[in-house]
Amino acid sequence: MKRILFMGDSITDCTRGKGPSEKDPLLNLGNGYAAFIAGRMGLEHPGEYEFINRGISGNRIVDVYARTKRDIISLKPDYMSILIGINDVWHEVYDPEHPHGVDGPKYLKVYDLLLQELKEELPDLKIMLMEPFVLEGHATAARIEWFEEETAIRAQAVRELAAKHDLPLIPLQADLLELCEKAPETYWLADGVHPCAPFHQYIADKWMETFKKCYL
Repeated sequence: MKRILFMGDSITDCTRGKGPSEKDPLLNLGNGYAAFIAGRMGLEHPGEYEFINRGISGNRIVDVYARTKRDIISLKPDYMSILIGINDVWHEVYDPEHPHGVDGPKYLKVYDLLLQELKEELPDLKIMLMEPFVLEGHATAARIEWFEEETAIRAQAVRELAAKHDLPLIPLQADLLELCEKAPETYWLADGVHPCAPFHQYIADKWMETFKKCYL
């Protein structure tokens, strides 16, 4: 059985089970795109894949890097996707008295280091990179232009890393803007950051499309 690992922040976490619940099949994947993917892939390929969610709400790239050994290398996944970046922006303004975002150059540097180390430790691991995204919403409206600019910097870094390491890229920001022509921003992202069910489904569909094209 091949092992698929989902890595990221709250968008991936989506209230998944942790601690004793981490292995509970009713709780371990959360209620977002990771669960949607597992449902569809599991139905289409019964018994062929094991799905593991290690997204943690609030994580930045430095947090993911800090738990590389525990939550990636030790699990020995065959496939992994990474969606990380919005907290690297958001945490700079989330708590104005204690800003702790990760600037664009450091984001790129740490992400690159993560990918290099994974290539060395798990040379057969197949990785897909996903663009961070943002819209105007109650969490972002006060500084939406800044959010858009800074998120675009992280998205560009992801594109550069996908090209450098020859990894599949799942672009999301441009698609999200197109979707907003069909329904309001809050239909897709509840607060400008966190997806509602329709966009989780869209992410899952794009993930599966890319996975099947590259690996099946």
